[in-house]
Amino acid sequence: MTKILHRNIGTNLPKAAAGDGIFIKDSDGRSYIDGSGGAAVSCLGHNHPEVLEAIKAQMERISYAHTSFFTTDVAEQLAEQLIELAPRGLDYVYLISGGSEAVEAALKMARQYFVEIGQPQRRHIIGRRQSYHGNTIAALATGGNAWRRAQFKPILPETHHVSPCYAYRDMQPGETPEAYAERLATELEAKVVDLGPDKVMAFVAEPVVGATLGAVGPVADYFQRVRQICDKYGILLILDEVMCGMGRTGTMFALQQEGIVPDLVTIAKGLGGGFQPIGAVLLSEKIYRAFAEGSGLFQHGHTYIGHPIAAAAANKVVEILKRPEIMANVIKMGDRLQMGLNAALGQSPYVGDIRGRGLFRGVEIVSDKDTKQPFDPAQKIHAKIKKEAMRRGLMCYPMGGTIDGVRGDHVLLAPPYIIQPEQIDLIVERLAAAINAAIGS
Repeated sequence: MTKILHRNIGTNLPKAAAGDGIFIKDSDGRSYIDGSGGAAVSCLGHNHPEVLEAIKAQMERISYAHTSFFTTDVAEQLAEQLIELAPRGLDYVYLISGGSEAVEAALKMARQYFVEIGQPQRRHIIGRRQSYHGNTIAALATGGNAWRRAQFKPILPETHHVSPCYAYRDMQPGETPEAYAERLATELEAKVVDLGPDKVMAFVAEPVVGATLGAVGPVADYFQRVRQICDKYGILLILDEVMCGMGRTGTMFALQQEGIVPDLVTIAKGLGGGFQPIGAVLLSEKIYRAFAEGSGLFQHGHTYIGHPIAAAAANKVVEILKRPEIMANVIKMGDRLQMGLNAALGQSPYVGDIRGRGLFRGVEIVSDKDTKQPFDPAQKIHAKIKKEAMRRGLMCYPMGGTIDGVRGDHVLLAPPYIIQPEQIDLIVERLAAAINAAIGS
């Protein structure tokens, strides 16, 4: 009997015993393709020798130093690497231990910024429905997934939500992508005006929505319109790239494909590649200056921020991600994955949409292709797909509640960036078989 409180109580999970490249082997010797990178984490696969060596070298120097007393070379080097890669206008880095912490820290930065500059009345946060920003209290409140929020709602701070940019379901017949983007921007602006333009603190969004929508990207100039609205009303734009960032969509930052720069951006998952828990917030010069010239501190902190071993791992991960062949492979293999999914599942009566960017792809499951009707949530199609995929030696990331937190099913794929063509083909083959078996069962 396990003494661990597992995510799902009563499940009999296999034990991960070894990892090598894109594969994980369990204690019974079965091998699984890591088609989702865990939760879009293992961007370089498992047991990458260069990253392991960097971790070992740092352990021999120093394993831990509290950031109220010391900084370290590896933390400083990591920050420099990230700013070198980031779009111009993101100038400083705050290191923490994961995605939820990153979002929580970014929200606190936004609030403190307005206090420092003499606008303490700004307190409202606007997010999007069907977004996911983490499981800590403020991050959960900012996210728009109804199921995740429901039982904790009485203790969540007040936040506000507008529509996601979800063209497959929400773009109207005959509506152009440009008109759809304009409609969403108008909705956002109306929400700002309703709350009070001088009372809104931040708008928070994932450039490509991951866990709760399944690799849904924006249309047309949606994010450029969002940036304009934020600028018009003095609102901070926070982009959450915890899942879609660090090369996952084919550029180091997903936002680079939108032609905008946010005031704050959060990263994690692929930053550490699963080798160590780490995340970061990248912030603009104006936010840094408000702190530096005001109170002289950021009133926040955790015991393990800037951890030397985590920073050493991330330093090496980022160094590897900068190599031209890595992003080239993400783009090439992402195209192959999309084409393979289209060929294997595009005509399926149970697949409504296949979407995404780079090695970040989603497959939306429907009971009727023409009407886009989802399956009854009681059937738990997403859970059945996961079970059937694991039987076939494939790790994928199916989720339920795609449409509104209750209805809808999708599968997210996010394999390591080192994946090869024949391995892409195996993912497609095994996923197609799993979907057919799950729906037929």
